[in-house]
Amino acid sequence: MAGGITFTAVESTKLATAEIFGKTIAELGEKDPKIVCLSPDLATSTKMKDFLDKYPERFFNVGIAEQNMIGIAAGLAKSGMTAFASCFSVFASLRALDQVHTDVCYQNVNVKIIGTHGGTSFGQAGSTHHAIEDIGVIRPLVNMTIIVPADGIETANAVRAAAATDGPFYIRINRGFDNVVYDAKKDYGFQVGKAVEMIEGTDITIIACGSCVYQAMQAASILNFDHKIKARVLNMHTIKPIDREAVLKAVAETRKIVTVEDHTVIGGLGSAVAEVIVEGGKACMLRKLGLQDKFSAIGLHEDLMAMHEIDAQGIVKNVLEVMKLDIEKDEFWGDEV
Repeated sequence: MAGGITFTAVESTKLATAEIFGKTIAELGEKDPKIVCLSPDLATSTKMKDFLDKYPERFFNVGIAEQNMIGIAAGLAKSGMTAFASCFSVFASLRALDQVHTDVCYQNVNVKIIGTHGGTSFGQAGSTHHAIEDIGVIRPLVNMTIIVPADGIETANAVRAAAATDGPFYIRINRGFDNVVYDAKKDYGFQVGKAVEMIEGTDITIIACGSCVYQAMQAASILNFDHKIKARVLNMHTIKPIDREAVLKAVAETRKIVTVEDHTVIGGLGSAVAEVIVEGGKACMLRKLGLQDKFSAIGLHEDLMAMHEIDAQGIVKNVLEVMKLDIEKDEFWGDEV
């Protein structure tokens, strides 16, 4: 999926994730005349200006009217176009939910929603701009695929996959400069619905998405170096459909799981993982890190991540606590099934 991206590995470290999305959609627009883009007066903020400059006749600024944007995108998709509609995640999910549900998902049309400023990444803007419920709101919608990329390279891969796949997509990216997780020169085999094992481990599994993947990898290094704990790190970039096989493999092989997300712990990645565990019928320790049923304070993203214990140090703290908990040593789990 990485082929054709024209920015270099060096440039990718200097580009915000949203900027890489903007460059990717502009490249796709050159190859596919059926791609159209829509924005609620946020072309600059959501980095769609490259597309606007190249293909103004295929760019629609609907004004500050996110609900109308989704409805128009659905209409364009019904007319045979592939519509990419982008705005802040909190407005794409909460304000326009009825249109996403009825116009996009119910009709199962080819609309790709790019939710920017995800989680608490627009921390300074306050609670009205923190997208901490969007995954939980979007996840139950029929026909919807949800991807939360770990960095810019994965964002490019997710956008390309969405363009090549029929049906509704919700791709959630951050506002600012995400830490680089992947090497632009290497194809790691991005697949929708397939988690990526970033670090091998046998003692505990950390399952993360989005900006928390880098933090989980840093935490695993600290745990290994300082505490001799081998933590497996899974990048669960696709929240729906979730990689059930990877989750159940982690349950069987480590029996301790910590999920990490920049989102409320209700309805998001942690809940999706918990559902798989319960349906699998084998017990394990599970701790969900994220916003613990509370709104966030206002501040810089890195400070908010530390406050909610979804940065590297917070993950280490929680992993050490989970490692101290007792779990039944029944090898065959005969009483668990």
